[in-house]
Amino acid sequence: MPAEPGNDPLQLSLFGQATPAPPAAGVVAATTPALAGPAAPDVPVAAGLPHLLCPPQAQRELLLDGHRVAYALRRARRRSIGFMVGAQGLSVSAPRWVSLAEIEAALREKSGWILRKLQEQRERAQRLVAAKVDWRDGSSIPFLGETVILVLDPRATGAVLHSADDTLPGVPRLTLHLGLPQTALPEQIRDAVQSWLQRQAKRIFQERCAHFAARLGVRLTRLSLSSAATRWGSASADGSVRLHWRLVHFGLPVIDYVVTHELAHLREMNHSSAFWDVVRSVLPDYERSRGALKSEQLPNFDR
Repeated sequence: MPAEPGNDPLQLSLFGQATPAPPAAGVVAATTPALAGPAAPDVPVAAGLPHLLCPPQAQRELLLDGHRVAYALRRARRRSIGFMVGAQGLSVSAPRWVSLAEIEAALREKSGWILRKLQEQRERAQRLVAAKVDWRDGSSIPFLGETVILVLDPRATGAVLHSADDTLPGVPRLTLHLGLPQTALPEQIRDAVQSWLQRQAKRIFQERCAHFAARLGVRLTRLSLSSAATRWGSASADGSVRLHWRLVHFGLPVIDYVVTHELAHLREMNHSSAFWDVVRSVLPDYERSRGALKSEQLPNFDR
């Protein structure tokens, strides 16, 4: 189940088999034919107006539809001008014999695509910042579609989930008590939470796989957790299934969809109409869960 090229590794997507793999996660690329002409020397980026995104190696800039765009230019042995838009901005690769004027003409020709991808990358960066977890007492994480408050509790053994059914409306009812002191480092808190989530993921996935394997009439030979950057899950003809542990952030309907999707591959190793009929036979409204899986923003566990 490959991820869609434009999405960040934390917001994984499903089943885009028809889309060619991008050069790297979060990177999109395009090419345009190159015409012969004298090469021009590179000049420094001008100071002043802000840029949409500015690569650290940016040597040049130009105005595209009223937006100042800085880009890193690399001369390479190739026949065409290539553009790549990643997390840090626009990079351009061009043959040594192509003039700067021709490169900028190609950039202007692709301005709509470039500006759109730069904006998507900027929004992606903003989402990642907003989703970054502040690993401290009182922070929260999603678990099975609910908010869980982290509590540093030296009296706790390991990590223990508590549930309160008498909370006020809008107040999370779940708290995860971690056997850590108030002086615990963010990395310690993150590692403890991640270990707990992975244990819960294995338990929940085993239960849901057993349930849906019986309904689909398939035999699951092995279940393992994955942390792949580009797939929510995978299935092999020998009956083994791998599921990304971070699915545990989602509610059960989304988990059930991914579980069913992978188990259905044990009957149909493709994405044909017959495959989707197998999925639909146990999850008639699977499209709703599939949409939620693509639209939800996962918490950013980076330090």
